Amino acid sequence: MFNTILDEEKLKADRDGQARTAYSLRHTYICLRLMEGADIYQIAKNCRTSVEMIEKFYASHIKTRLDAAAINIMRKKKVAKVVAKELRTGT
Repeated sequence: MFNTILDEEKLKADRDGQARTAYSLRHTYICLRLMEGADIYQIAKNCRTSVEMIEKFYASHIKTRLDAAAINIMRKKKVAKVVAKELRTGT
């Protein structure tokens, strides 16, 4: 079913030409949550991984988009959405 959806939406490959997998959704989830300012310890618990692994393999991909002061501070959803939008658009 996952592959059918990817085919229909023409998302079978990522921007680097690598095939998407169900596991790639995990990476996306972790990165988006970090950019929203979610608590890294809660993300690690939810994803059954360590903070060290998140910092090493996930946060490194978005380090230029993260505000160090915002990490591990819970925010209201509305504010997080605005920040995420600003990060995506660069405004």
